[in-house]
Amino acid sequence: MKEYSYKAYIKYNGKHLDLKPKGMTRTDELYVDVFVDEIDNGKKYKLDIHPKEPIVLEKVILIIDCSKGNDFHRIFSNGFQSWSESREYDFNEEIPSLMALANPFMKFYGDYHFTQIKKGKGNIHSWTYTYLRNKDGKHLNLWASVNERTGYTLFNYDANKKELTIEKDCEGLELSHSYPALEIVELMGLDNPIFEQWFSFFNLKKPKVKAAFGWTSWYNYYTKINEVIILKNLNSFIEKNIGLDIFQIDDGYQERVGDWLRVDKEKFPKGMKNIADAIHAQNVKAGIWLAPFVVEKKSKIFQENKDWILKDEKGKLISGGFNPMWSGNFYALDIYHPEVRNYLSTVFHTLLIKWGFDMVKLDFLYVASVIPRKDKTRGQIMSDAMEFLRQVCGDKIILGCGVPLGPAFGLVDYCRIGADIHLSWEHALLKIVNNRERVSTMVAMRSVLGRWQLNNRAFINDPDVFILREKNNKLSPTQQNTILTLNSILGKLIFTSDDIGNYSDEQLSELLSAKKWMSSEVENVRELKGYYEISFKNDNMNYKAYANLWKEAVMINLHKGKMELEAFETIVLKS
Repeated sequence: MKEYSYKAYIKYNGKHLDLKPKGMTRTDELYVDVFVDEIDNGKKYKLDIHPKEPIVLEKVILIIDCSKGNDFHRIFSNGFQSWSESREYDFNEEIPSLMALANPFMKFYGDYHFTQIKKGKGNIHSWTYTYLRNKDGKHLNLWASVNERTGYTLFNYDANKKELTIEKDCEGLELSHSYPALEIVELMGLDNPIFEQWFSFFNLKKPKVKAAFGWTSWYNYYTKINEVIILKNLNSFIEKNIGLDIFQIDDGYQERVGDWLRVDKEKFPKGMKNIADAIHAQNVKAGIWLAPFVVEKKSKIFQENKDWILKDEKGKLISGGFNPMWSGNFYALDIYHPEVRNYLSTVFHTLLIKWGFDMVKLDFLYVASVIPRKDKTRGQIMSDAMEFLRQVCGDKIILGCGVPLGPAFGLVDYCRIGADIHLSWEHALLKIVNNRERVSTMVAMRSVLGRWQLNNRAFINDPDVFILREKNNKLSPTQQNTILTLNSILGKLIFTSDDIGNYSDEQLSELLSAKKWMSSEVENVRELKGYYEISFKNDNMNYKAYANLWKEAVMINLHKGKMELEAFETIVLKS
């Protein structure tokens, strides 16, 4: 076990206070306890603040000197929320900043509005957890928060200084009571054992849901859905005799985003209960989409209840982002407003009890906490929001999306762990402006490969959809196969939006062949020079998958010799 030196300090009331490495540090206004305990495979660091009088907290910092005995060569960055690109970086890389012209529209999608993030080449930041990957590609040094309830935890690694700064997002927090600011574990070992150990500190039950195969309307029809389209696609699965677990209606059934109970009667003249009943008649779970904390400006909710909307200190309504499908800017509801809670409780009771849906896909959840309060950090607000959703959904299934992952641990059943799939490999415009939350197949696949260790620990991983159809699609057959194969191995909620009634025998065979990988147990994922190597078990057999996400062919190293992996190609071999 490596021994790292460390130091800690806090800032409050405009003052800087260096803390003793262990034990208590006292001032006239407060005292701070720092605990460092030896645990299996590592250490646990804890920093608690106890005010004697009201204070305003500005920073809580723990700095780890990683320079001694350093044999690491990569670091993992967990993006701010579900869609944010999350992958391992070389130490000489840089996480790009969002271009200024896109900032007014996209700054709240990710962490672009956080001022404490270190930028420039060799500075890699991560939320909730990070790890340093050993040069052998197998062992890693995990640094992870075990308490996101008190605020988001930010990890900044400076590769030039070989220094890891761990910071609680708490600037401006008014404290008059004890505050458990940081609780961090440092663990060394192989991926699966140390991720299992990390999650043991949360005392979470394993997800109650299992791997599932399903259909969602979004990635083919988008908002242009209706009763005929939905039932036609449902019948296609029945006719093809393809086993289906969940059938989910996405955006487009409601008149406006925010007006969830105002169903578009032209599209769904018989209402949404009729749709749920038709799905249940096929012994399939019915799912429905909503963004519970979002309202678009043309919605009735927005027009009639401006006092429900989050506002800044000057009373200006806060836009949570921009979506051309939703009349432009959209806005965030204040989750602490009692009428908002009453409204959302009615919405969920209607969708889940009166209409009878079994699963809700809850999207754009990050908007609940775009700004902190004086008495709550952003992370505390997000945690309150997720706990509220779990309460109003009861034991119904929640698929979380567009959510910071730490506050979602143990409160959602399935969770998106990557960006939205695009109908091309990359979204050129959004890439140019450096939007890490962009609709992008490339970004989605890299995050699926990066966050695989969370599966069946925090929740069941949702890698987003695969696409095999020929129409309304610009992905090549090779790219389609890579998406399907990686999703099936690394994710456990496998959705499509295809009308499989139009599938050829070859497409059906490809789908059925890939479904067998859903029972795989992943042991390791390594990014090598130009490709990924995934080691996994399936049906008591050992396999390796090799994935090339780039447009150039690459030579891969096998146990016996080498072979060429074509552009965007993935192959699976017994090992």
